[in-house]
Amino acid sequence: MTYKPAANRYDSMEYRRCGNSGLKLSAFSLGLWHNFGENSDFENSRNLIKTAFDNGITHFDLANNYGPPPGSAEKCLGRILKLDFKDYRDEMIISSKAGYTMWDGPYGDWGSKKYLISSLDQSLKRMNLEYVDIFYHHRPDPETPLEETMAALNLIVQQGKALYVGLSNYQPAEAEKAFKILKEMGTPCLIHQPKYSMFERWIEDGLLDLLGKERVGCIPFSPLAQGLLTDKYLNGIPADSRVATSGQFLKADHITPERLEKIKALNTIAIERGQKLAQMALAWILRDNRVTSVLIGSSKPEQIIDSIKALENTNFSNKELERIDAILK
Repeated sequence: MTYKPAANRYDSMEYRRCGNSGLKLSAFSLGLWHNFGENSDFENSRNLIKTAFDNGITHFDLANNYGPPPGSAEKCLGRILKLDFKDYRDEMIISSKAGYTMWDGPYGDWGSKKYLISSLDQSLKRMNLEYVDIFYHHRPDPETPLEETMAALNLIVQQGKALYVGLSNYQPAEAEKAFKILKEMGTPCLIHQPKYSMFERWIEDGLLDLLGKERVGCIPFSPLAQGLLTDKYLNGIPADSRVATSGQFLKADHITPERLEKIKALNTIAIERGQKLAQMALAWILRDNRVTSVLIGSSKPEQIIDSIKALENTNFSNKELERIDAILK
């Protein structure tokens, strides 16, 4: 059966202008970090993309190493695009990245021009695309000159392999230098992708101010702190949770009694606001107009719909913000 997207898909999503550009991004973006690998249920992966698109999410975020194994998330999306989205490519923003280990030897990691150009060529083949909308350098390289890495991003745009470029995991000082180099080359940085949540607030110490001043977009990842900022762990560790099943990124010792107390206190505020804890945690990030979009991950279509409901209330009173800050201290 041919997929036909929902006719009203743009009605209830919010779209925010990305930095100083003509591009708007959906307030939520779907990350293909997990649940799109070789061992994932392909029909479920397909349903996740369709559900996101049917509900106004236009931005789909990947990296060369997403899977597992590395490369398989891009292959999976390539298959889904071919089967379901041939006629809708121009309504979608597809992004990829390079900067972490992708293949053996000295040219499969970090930030050399050799690595970035080769990696994007491979990514485009896996997704069967002529270009990505956004290509990111995934993390700073302490050894390659910043000028070389930024020149590679500039070249990628000149070659028509990406429309825009972004950075991820850059600290304020190195981000500021990178922005300056890119601007001088005529390919301004569109967006920065940092880790940000109620439990990880480092970007409030300078980076958010820099992005606002330089008019660069911001798309936080891990907004729910690997699932800690949900009601999943309020009564202990469930058998089907990420902690119990893989423990790869979120480990049982992260869920300390002190952390649980904070989660429970935040949950109380969420209930008072008529929201689930996860919805409040997402709304809390989106309350800042310097944030363009929030990256969500999902293993079930219902989770996507649930997350989008956060848009129903992104306003916080000063008293609510003070209470949240007091809990998080």
